[in-house]
Amino acid sequence: MREIEEEIAALKARRNAVILAHNYQRAEVQAIADFTGDSLELARRATQVDADVIAFCGVYFMAETAAILNPGKTVLIPDATAGCPMADMITGDQLRELKSRHPGALAVCYVNSTAEVKAECDICVTSGNAERVMSSLPKNREILFVPDQHLGGHVAAKLGAKYVLWPGYCPTHARLTAKRVAEARAAHPGAPVLVHPECPKDVRDAADECLSTGGMCAYARESAAKEIVVGTEVGILHRLREENPGKSFWPVDGAMVCPNMKKTTLENLRDCLRDMSPRVTVAPETALRARRAIEAMLEVK
Repeated sequence: MREIEEEIAALKARRNAVILAHNYQRAEVQAIADFTGDSLELARRATQVDADVIAFCGVYFMAETAAILNPGKTVLIPDATAGCPMADMITGDQLRELKSRHPGALAVCYVNSTAEVKAECDICVTSGNAERVMSSLPKNREILFVPDQHLGGHVAAKLGAKYVLWPGYCPTHARLTAKRVAEARAAHPGAPVLVHPECPKDVRDAADECLSTGGMCAYARESAAKEIVVGTEVGILHRLREENPGKSFWPVDGAMVCPNMKKTTLENLRDCLRDMSPRVTVAPETALRARRAIEAMLEVK
């Protein structure tokens, strides 16, 4: 592994590249990245990097977002087949048809969506800023929320609002159950339970906190708790343990593994920097329209 890490470092310097990694990536990929974060943190970071090349270790929609925000940079993804089932649950055509049935409605998309869906929306949200962004929208407009019904339902309940929810979901988070939360509580008495807003409502209701992965990292840093139970993709445990060496972190369910997030390896990261491929590009007109939705989100403080 050391030899591959040295190859990546040399290629990164030669290409003037930066490596961004999502919190769900393999531990060794997070360890070699320049920046690790959730979708919101990485979206912001992608606009701030002083590099010619961005190697994005995540799933395809994330690399697309980086390409949309950085039209002058080369964006690479180690494995172009690393998709997101939730993002694939709605197409641009389906969203246009939904909008035609709700004239005058504002279209909001979770960042876990394709560029063509973002291009049809007024604004994006991430799990880390959804409540803040949604609370900034006009109260007298109907709102379409795509594609995640669970995040949309969570924010609607928090704000006392009602949205038209698309029936999309994350397969990894949807498999978590309230029964597993109860079992984790029994196994770690007194430890707070954190779950992700992509989880079903009964799971969210059974937890102590419902937070994005970035929110979980902040909670872990600030909490006096010495043990914390975490209900999201298990890749987050690496960052939590690295940043909080005096605390213990346990998964609600160790089977919460996103196969697409695990497609990135040190080997294909090296290869993509060496070959400058696969490259992620977005058609200019689609990128322009999608960028407006993303930038509208980033403007909400």
